[in-house]
Amino acid sequence: MNHFVCPICGNEDVRYIAYRRDIPYCRKCISFQGEIANINYLVDEDEASLNYELSEEQKNISAQFLNSFKEGKNTLIHAVCGAGKTEIVYETISYALKNHMHVGFATPRKDVVIELLPRFKEAFKSAKIVALYGGHTHELHGDIILLTTHQLFRYHQYFDLLIIDEVDAFPFKGNDTLYNIAIRSVRGHYCFMSATPDETLIEQFKKNGYSFLQLFVRFHKKPIPVPKLYWSFGLIKYVVLIYKLKKYQKNKLPCLVFCPTIDMSIKLAKFLSLFCKGGTSVSSKDEKRMQKVQDFKDGKYHYLCTTSILERGVTIKDLQVIVFRSDHILYDHYALTQIAGRAGRKLGHERGEVIFLGHRIDEEMVKSKKEIEFANTYLSHLLKRN
Repeated sequence: MNHFVCPICGNEDVRYIAYRRDIPYCRKCISFQGEIANINYLVDEDEASLNYELSEEQKNISAQFLNSFKEGKNTLIHAVCGAGKTEIVYETISYALKNHMHVGFATPRKDVVIELLPRFKEAFKSAKIVALYGGHTHELHGDIILLTTHQLFRYHQYFDLLIIDEVDAFPFKGNDTLYNIAIRSVRGHYCFMSATPDETLIEQFKKNGYSFLQLFVRFHKKPIPVPKLYWSFGLIKYVVLIYKLKKYQKNKLPCLVFCPTIDMSIKLAKFLSLFCKGGTSVSSKDEKRMQKVQDFKDGKYHYLCTTSILERGVTIKDLQVIVFRSDHILYDHYALTQIAGRAGRKLGHERGEVIFLGHRIDEEMVKSKKEIEFANTYLSHLLKRN
């Protein structure tokens, strides 16, 4: 029998290959089923239009990325939370569209795709932009395709330029099947973006001679709020949490309270409601999560007890951040740094308090704090030079 290589994910491990009526199929990606895009779609020309000026640092990284793409190199962009990663790649997307290339912009989270859609439509006003995610796959072709990394199986050797943001996020990180599907969707070159890439990924790009770009400055050139590390036992941590929430409410400051599990977020929200009104819980299992997040942005809620679904792609004015049980095993320093990066993102509202609250102060909490302090030191040196 001939050697079988899965045409979707590239798997050739016999442990994951089964047979139906003597026809092989892959059990690794068996859940990836649906219509496959063809390559015949003709891309229209378009150019990005921004209603604000990029910072000099953003312009520099944007130009370097464009040069890398023209030179035929894959690129890893390591940029701190709030650096404006999305806007950095617009110049290269414009170049690709002008040359009638197929462009994809992928991210692991459905909610982020939905939030990106109006931003891309505003930046590329005459381009046809489509969004694909679970339950929304009726249109496969456009000038720019925004999609979750799960939907990349529909595009085999299709993209001349594929940008994957948040490559460090669940469920993409550590998922060989999703990674292989992503790589097989590219016929040109790809760009990975992350605020917290691990050393393995960085070394992989350096070893292969790819382009590795770093940006440690937020677009507004203000420091990232440094987390305050709190530890307490028993009921004391709840007292600290209630005190902080009441203080934020008094000053009309919205707060996200991150919890490691869905069950904990629901129970914590119910408990807090006895002392602090105007809050609720939200998670990936919550059918009303999109409306709740919008209500929070509109000021209808003072706080949200949330899981990791809001650790990325969220920019809210005057946001305060508390990580409850920050010493939990589910929180590594990458996740904690991402969560801390929700604060101080908005121009004109660059300050915000970040609190890591656990039973103890563990190594991951300390690492996250040091990473943020390092980024702020880089910013301080930059401002002194200028």
